[in-house]
Amino acid sequence: METTGVVRFDRVDFVADCERGLVAHLHGEQLLIEFVSDEMVRFKMSRDGTFDEAPSHAVCVDPLRKPVQFNIEHDHDKVQLDTAAIAVTLWLEPFRLDVHRLDGSPVVESAPDDDGGYATYAATPQGFVIRRRCGLDDAIYGLGEKTGRQNRRGRGFTLWNTDVLNEHSTAEFTQGLVANDPRADSRSTEFDPYYVSIPFFYHQAAHTGSMAASFIDNPRRATYGFGSPDQYRVEFFGGQYTEYVFAGPNMPDILRSYSWLTGRMQIPPLWALGYHQSRWYRYTQETFEALGARHRELGIPCDALWLDIDYMDGYRVFTWDTDSFPDPPTMLKRLSDKGFRVITIIDPGIKYEPGYPIFDDAVARDVLAKTKNGEIYVGEAWPDATAFPDFAAGEARTWWGALNAAHVRLGLAGIWNDMNEPSTGEVSPYGMFFERGRTEHARYHNEYALLMAMGTANGLLTAMPELRTFILTRAGSSGIQRYAAHWLGDNQASWEHLWLSMPMAAGFGLSGQPFVGADIGGFQGAPSPELFVRWLQYGALTPFCRNHCADTSPDRYAWSFGADIEQLAREAVELRYRLMPYLYASFVRATESGEPVQRPLVFDYQYDEAVREIDDEYMLGPQILVAPVYREGQTERDVYLPAGTWYDWETDRRIEGGRVITTATPLTHIPKFVRGGAVIPMWIDAPESTSGHHPNVIELHFFVPADDEVHNSLLQEDDGLTFAALTGARVRTAVEATNVAGRVRLEAQVDGAGYPEFARTEFRLVIHGAEPPFVRYDQRDIARTGNFFSLPNQGVDFTVSFDC
Repeated sequence: METTGVVRFDRVDFVADCERGLVAHLHGEQLLIEFVSDEMVRFKMSRDGTFDEAPSHAVCVDPLRKPVQFNIEHDHDKVQLDTAAIAVTLWLEPFRLDVHRLDGSPVVESAPDDDGGYATYAATPQGFVIRRRCGLDDAIYGLGEKTGRQNRRGRGFTLWNTDVLNEHSTAEFTQGLVANDPRADSRSTEFDPYYVSIPFFYHQAAHTGSMAASFIDNPRRATYGFGSPDQYRVEFFGGQYTEYVFAGPNMPDILRSYSWLTGRMQIPPLWALGYHQSRWYRYTQETFEALGARHRELGIPCDALWLDIDYMDGYRVFTWDTDSFPDPPTMLKRLSDKGFRVITIIDPGIKYEPGYPIFDDAVARDVLAKTKNGEIYVGEAWPDATAFPDFAAGEARTWWGALNAAHVRLGLAGIWNDMNEPSTGEVSPYGMFFERGRTEHARYHNEYALLMAMGTANGLLTAMPELRTFILTRAGSSGIQRYAAHWLGDNQASWEHLWLSMPMAAGFGLSGQPFVGADIGGFQGAPSPELFVRWLQYGALTPFCRNHCADTSPDRYAWSFGADIEQLAREAVELRYRLMPYLYASFVRATESGEPVQRPLVFDYQYDEAVREIDDEYMLGPQILVAPVYREGQTERDVYLPAGTWYDWETDRRIEGGRVITTATPLTHIPKFVRGGAVIPMWIDAPESTSGHHPNVIELHFFVPADDEVHNSLLQEDDGLTFAALTGARVRTAVEATNVAGRVRLEAQVDGAGYPEFARTEFRLVIHGAEPPFVRYDQRDIARTGNFFSLPNQGVDFTVSFDC
């Protein structure tokens, strides 16, 4: 069938076996079916007879490096390929491509067309379209940074990195919509697209809870339509079809495989998990140092101070306004001595100004993006006329890295990448070509931020090779988690945007990016004192915790709303710092398995139908459930607790889950619950920063389980700064908890060679859910001291047992 240049592929002409699967010939093209693992298969379709062997920078491993055993069976109307887990069926006429698990349950199935054929694949003048079956009540998750509910079913989405508050960038997506359509307002909780494009999603079958997933390795513009009652539709506007299909059926296993394919976040520096203070404001060296001093004076823990665009000389990147900051290295050294790291913003836009050394050097090295005619592309950004590095070229990334290296050698700790969609103001980005004008803009638009982060990371490693890097980025694409953390962009100071940050963070986490957080209080607008403190209470329990706002917004420092709110803010931040060992262990897990730090309940409880639509509570790490307050004046809220034993963080009340409870929400805190069986490691007190903090005592809060299941928890102690932990310079304590007929046992195994700063000599075990007068610690009885048991331990295996 051909309609206005669309060619539906409907017949396979020839099939041949190949090393990893088979190759089929159809409509003058070739389809490759290749197994990546027993549970993962890759489909590739040629274009004009050739395959694109490097469709993007997302995949960072050789996906075909592991051998896979499979069988092929040819029949007159189909060819079937089986592994130990899945069966791939290629139907010859009409052409159809289906994947099932060996129990017969569907992974992906081609959607039927109106005329009795199948809409498996159609070539368009620019790209391709695929359509698949989808049950009426099935759920869809993922796609990275998207607005609205975390279940994407019933809606359509565009993948095109967009500067959300730039009316020129958003015009094409709001044009033609009626005024009361929320998608007509880029500040709404429904506007699409956003800053990040990740073509990876999960499909959950309603009747079984099983999940499958799809990743299309193509960075070009795309649309995903999940609005039809019986199918979904995916269209890419350029590039070739390369898809990885994940059979699951469990969500954590799928994410482990996807994050193996596209990479996992690197172990972060511990200070990056602290509280960050930022504001778009024209600071001077004196007022900036005073900002740090104010945190110390008021006892509000803080690890990082940030500088937005006004620290530069006329918005020229890699410069300082020397009138406001006459001696940056000395300032940075003084702040470092007080436990503060400093991060500055760096945009990709370079002021188009002959005589500006960075611009002149870029021209001389020929590392700027061009127009189709080979001239330097000029867009608009903060410096007005702006040129942009051609990050698609390796030499441009190397050059950019060297600039970042020189910048951080002044004493900076990290880099903040903004405006990297790329945002080009009133000038269309489509005139920006890459690879010296040879490659159209659409090929690299969505990957521009990823390529920028690659160059930035290399520069930081050059300048500080022994230290873990920290980069924050606004835009991104699949694989960005290897180099940078994300904040959720220019949000609004509203209760609706507080709520939005939960499903948006969930989309990120389920798409391989664990290090995310929203601007606390909202970037634009003026939060009420209540909204600010509720957001900080929530933000302190998210992976990235930064207080930030626009220059047009009133001050929202922790002390800006009076003494009462200041005290509540201090308590929220102190809780984050006391939980630092638990947070850090959750990040370590993310680096090793890809699992999110902030994750929707469906990640841990996917077979519980009640959690599929819940996006106003989440798990922080594997053990703590958080239910933020996101309505004005709310004094209580409903919370769903999945099956199992839970403990109320505030009251220590033990609750049996599998039901909705109503809990009070006084302004002093938001609801938090801990899974029975969890061991939550905590610092005894909140330090003013993580800098140099290596305590000699760590609390272990153990929440007694009520069942016979095995529960696992983790504590990792290392220097928090260098990569030495990756080669064994750490003390990792893995704890297994059991309760068999009232006999409770904790068994801890330790690995790692230790590290010079290790100072711990004691665990303080705090037991929740039982009050034994003593515990058996290894071979001796330890009596209670107040509310805890003092366990001498310098990083060795141990067992604890008691009766309850």
